[in-house]
Amino acid sequence: MINGLLESSPGILNFGIFFLLAFVLLMVVLGFVTYAILAERKVMGFMQMRMGPNQVGGRWGLLQTIADVLKLLLKEDTIPKLADRPLFIIAPVIAFAPAFMVLATIPFTDKFQFADIGVGLLYYIAISGISTVGIVAGGWASNNKYALLGGMRAAAQMISYEIPLVMSVIGVILLAGSLNLNDIVAAQEDVWFIVLQPIGFIVFLIASIAELNRVPFDLPEAESELVAGFHVEYSGFRWAFFMLAEYVYLFAMASLTTVLFLGGWHPLPFLAFIPGAVWFALKFSLIIFVLIWIRSTFPRIRADQLMEFGWKVLLPVALANIFLTALLKELLKLF
Repeated sequence: MINGLLESSPGILNFGIFFLLAFVLLMVVLGFVTYAILAERKVMGFMQMRMGPNQVGGRWGLLQTIADVLKLLLKEDTIPKLADRPLFIIAPVIAFAPAFMVLATIPFTDKFQFADIGVGLLYYIAISGISTVGIVAGGWASNNKYALLGGMRAAAQMISYEIPLVMSVIGVILLAGSLNLNDIVAAQEDVWFIVLQPIGFIVFLIASIAELNRVPFDLPEAESELVAGFHVEYSGFRWAFFMLAEYVYLFAMASLTTVLFLGGWHPLPFLAFIPGAVWFALKFSLIIFVLIWIRSTFPRIRADQLMEFGWKVLLPVALANIFLTALLKELLKLF
């Protein structure tokens, strides 16, 4: 466990080790973002009967996303004349930083976790909400009506769907008896919570897609209506920061889903010889594939349908799931 390594080291060395590990995690996440974009394009191309990227980097287009990143970094960084310059500059950082911070509490295996916080799940939910501020700030600072509409849509959507997202994990907390993510994984040693919490899992998955601003809930960007929405005035590496935040959250949300509902690194009983890290990676990859699958097949819904679905469908279903979970827990005590 990383915590143990840090506790046994002197202060300066402790900081150096932590900085090095954080840098390694950042490189892993950047590598994931690079090839998650490629995988998304390939899977969407296959599902929509298109080729997908196949020109740069050989037959499979393995260097296509790297070429895109280099192109973004070399593009001119423009700031609108009437924009709120300080806020315009810092907004992408405010949107990205929480996406990386939440990774500190994710237990990828029983031996790899940056911070074993007693209320790790609460920390994740609280910190991830800060990204909304960056998105709204970027929309406001751009001094563009489309950007402002995109920012306001993002605020309404992310606040609305955060409520059913939190409600959907209360069932998991009731069954595990803890907000600690390691304890939640440990409680799934015999049976994964997706078996005991199928309703909670579905609500969590839908709400997480809305939190990620992905199709069919990509109303804040909505190219056909808002010409990219809150980041319409951004270019170059600042625009890349917004996209990076989206895909880092994809990494974080898929990891959290694996921890909460798919047993983390716990294997299926008859395949226990496979290492836990491999199990985590397989479950994580399955969630990523499902999210890409949904993006490839669902159309964008209207803004009024988005809000009605969140408040009138997901929230009541999440509340009902809490009641059923509490009832189930009491019945299990009787037997």
